[in-house]
Amino acid sequence: MTPTLRRLAVEDPARSAIVAKDARLTYGELYAESQRISTALDHLLRGTAVGTALPPIVAVCLTTAFDTARLVVAAEAGDRIVTVIDAHGPVSLQRQQLATTGATVVITDSPALRDALRADDWPGLILGLPELMRTDRLPADPTPSADDAPFLLLTSSGTTGAPKAFLKTRAQYAANIDVSLRHLGAMDDIATFAPGPMSYSLTLYTLFEVLATGGRLHVADRLEELWLTSRVRDEGITRLVTVPAALHALADAATRKPRRYDGIERIITGGAALSSHARARIAEALPGADATGYFGTGELGFIGDDRAGGKMIRLYPQVEAQVRDDHGAVLPLGAFGTLWVRSRSCSTGYLPGTTTSSLTDADGWASVHDQGHLRGRDFTFVGRRGDVVTTGGHTVALDEVERAFDGMPQLGVVCAIAEAQPALGVRIALVVEGEAPPRAELRAWAGDRLAPASVPRRWYALPELPRTSGGKVRRAAVAELIVRGQGRR
Repeated sequence: MTPTLRRLAVEDPARSAIVAKDARLTYGELYAESQRISTALDHLLRGTAVGTALPPIVAVCLTTAFDTARLVVAAEAGDRIVTVIDAHGPVSLQRQQLATTGATVVITDSPALRDALRADDWPGLILGLPELMRTDRLPADPTPSADDAPFLLLTSSGTTGAPKAFLKTRAQYAANIDVSLRHLGAMDDIATFAPGPMSYSLTLYTLFEVLATGGRLHVADRLEELWLTSRVRDEGITRLVTVPAALHALADAATRKPRRYDGIERIITGGAALSSHARARIAEALPGADATGYFGTGELGFIGDDRAGGKMIRLYPQVEAQVRDDHGAVLPLGAFGTLWVRSRSCSTGYLPGTTTSSLTDADGWASVHDQGHLRGRDFTFVGRRGDVVTTGGHTVALDEVERAFDGMPQLGVVCAIAEAQPALGVRIALVVEGEAPPRAELRAWAGDRLAPASVPRRWYALPELPRTSGGKVRRAAVAELIVRGQGRR
């Protein structure tokens, strides 16, 4: 529970804190509700963390973004660790995440998950929101935990492999919020719309960011509410936080109904690079909006953003950075290698059991194996290890292959993958979602924009590309489908 939430509950209790399409909580209501639920959790969890090194881990698996947000605020108010599980994912994955995180309790409205856990004789508590709201215990103001105590358990996106779990402390998130204040337009009484599930770290972070800065957070269960409804206009929203993939649909909607979006002043994107084509479309459709794409990960926090222009990422002042080779040696400026950073927002490591990979070295430098070139305070991102491959002696960034198709008429989302091939080691293939232009047109478009080694050698189509809960295409899962022969040539 942030100091700002406590303060506004007294000074401005009627100010909206969390707003859904058909529900709303003010700062005063959210504070009182959080006290009540937190007190109930304290009673129910008493003694459950005895003999463990961590506080109790509370998993929230609720259908709506609004209920998830209010439960997260209440659960993190005490000496607990919160993790959010996608309520719309398969039950098998939900069960796996509960086992991996070591959750003590799950708060869910999913009958299927409840039944599965009971069948498994799961030892933890299974609770629902109504049970916590009906408590007859007198609410108490939770005792704040230390700044260096973990309060949030996140997982990596899983776009290039299996998700890895890690912890965030309040101090690490405070460092991120400082960046939001200085560079990303978060401030007092600003209305921010962050549509999409709270299981996505971009949306979940926005919840903490907005409440910590005294803003108003507008949530939606589906990303489509951004362009299929008039909420932006009706609710006085001036700031959007979303994924770059949403901007094309937003630009289409703003072109059709520009009055709906006149109030937008800031658009913040994360999770993937903001392409020049997407930026140009937004600039044309929403000329009064400033679009900023930030670069960072849940593990490392915010690293920089694209205000420098082109493909460069201007590092934030608090971030130390260097590029290393595969053996760990620091490379000179301009050389291609793996980015390592050191800042107050970095996590210290992954949870055992979720990966054998290390996140940090002995000196506190951390890396998620982003690759590119560092020149002064500017980093040119090429791709993540696994997304940068060698074919026929040439280094090819799969992200760059995908960006080359940005703006091609009648083409939707694409994913570049590397296929094993005896002569070249790997060959580049492009997988398109749904219908696409003829292969000859795709090849000609690529030939005009890519070096010969980067032009895809194989072309596939899938009805739908697998995605994370936040909408990012899961490259490893796409490649697996192609290996299984499920792609249409």
